Amino acid sequence: MVRVLFVCLGNICRSPTAEGVFRHLVESEGLSEVIDVDSAGTAGYHVGQPPDGRSQDAARLRGIDLSGQRARQVKIHDFERFDYLLAMDDENFANLMAICPPNRVRRVQLFMDYAPGMTKNVPDPYYGQGNGFETVLDMIEVASKGLLADIRGKHL
Repeated sequence: MVRVLFVCLGNICRSPTAEGVFRHLVESEGLSEVIDVDSAGTAGYHVGQPPDGRSQDAARLRGIDLSGQRARQVKIHDFERFDYLLAMDDENFANLMAICPPNRVRRVQLFMDYAPGMTKNVPDPYYGQGNGFETVLDMIEVASKGLLADIRGKHL
């Protein structure tokens, strides 16, 4: 089993969207039995809450249901459990590295590293206006395909 954890700050916008998009991709490829997907936040602001309604609405328009997810905070055991801990931006990457055991640093990466040619940080749409949630979904869809290709090449 390959385990993937998507990480943003509060686990209500970007990382649950990435979890939903990647899970949908994994399911459509018939790989649910070999790839496990989850998300978490580096801060505990929203623990137990569902994803932001705007994230849910944008994802639902693309056939992805985020409603069953609940926010949680990253725990030290996540560095043992997950093969990939994928930060949505530099700040959350730094937050993860600050608590990461030295023998697990290779597991922590920027998610957008799987989308060559695109910006390395997924912008937080929480306070934004306009189509921020759509932009986040577009970015996540591209990086998800790159991530799945990487997992296939290394693990499957």
